[in-house]
Amino acid sequence: MRPDRVTTALNNFIRQSLPRGGDFVDCDAALSSIGVLEMAYLDSSSVTPVFFILSAGANPVKDVESLCVKEKMDPMKHLHTIALGQGQDVVANAKLDMAHKEGHWVMLQNVHLMPDFLLDLEKKLAGFALEGSDPNFRLFLTSDPSDAIPIGLLERSIKLTNEPPAGLKANLLRAFTFFIREEFEEKDTKVKTILFSLCYFHSMMLERRKFGSKGFNMLYAFSIGDLRDSAIVLQNYLDSNAASGKIPWDDLRYIFGEIMYGGHIVDDIDRIFCKGFLLNLMNDTLLDEANMFPFTDGKAVFKCPAPTTYEKYIEYIEQELPPETPLAFGMHPNAEIDFRTT
Repeated sequence: MRPDRVTTALNNFIRQSLPRGGDFVDCDAALSSIGVLEMAYLDSSSVTPVFFILSAGANPVKDVESLCVKEKMDPMKHLHTIALGQGQDVVANAKLDMAHKEGHWVMLQNVHLMPDFLLDLEKKLAGFALEGSDPNFRLFLTSDPSDAIPIGLLERSIKLTNEPPAGLKANLLRAFTFFIREEFEEKDTKVKTILFSLCYFHSMMLERRKFGSKGFNMLYAFSIGDLRDSAIVLQNYLDSNAASGKIPWDDLRYIFGEIMYGGHIVDDIDRIFCKGFLLNLMNDTLLDEANMFPFTDGKAVFKCPAPTTYEKYIEYIEQELPPETPLAFGMHPNAEIDFRTT
């Protein structure tokens, strides 16, 4: 048995042997966090809270606000967000009493900071269930992983967490589907192309961490926020340079490699790698369907697709991305042996 290949072989076995086996391996990798929340919302009720277990880079507040708007409610009037801390339990109780009668939404953040309040909250929710709440009432909770959360509250709730996906394909799908379909479709073709390569760069930076010191000399906290902010800057830069028709590659590489992602990097060698990878990726050849895998001499090819629809990009990732290989991260194939064995 090859210890470094067992997990890969199991994944392949499940995909090929079970009906829709890919669904078990990939789970909801093709859904954004708001997509998962919308599915959970359908299962929630006035007596079934949604409980977010926080992870690095996750921001459930934005997702809940987006869902509120989608449900034709005004977040300023109907969504009450309270960050728990000293004295905030009184405010939270008042908002809960009001919201369950009038059908508003309440979001209590960092509930692990007040474990005693959670015991009262559990009793309050049981009282709401007996008394009857407005069917539109919803309760959202956020918490770090903690032993202080009452079991009854957890059992009553729908639990969600935004765990980083495993593998380049899952990371690339998660990164791409972070962007809203309607907004993506309205973008210029050049923006679509660069944004797709930016999603690949983001996924590569996340995945390279799993190789330990072979990947980066230090463990950096890259997150979806870096991709979001890079996309905003990209759009602004191309809008301001629209008249000239030229893409300011040097500026974009500097912003992505030295500020957005480079802002996390404190090791000089890691910074050189990041700069070199972007130099190979972000240039005029990208617009001519260049191979995004660096320095592979044709051994592994993943071309940047021609600008197309949102669904076609997802289909392209699922069908055209080569099998998992360290070549995608600018590494030698042997780098995988040590990582997978560990």
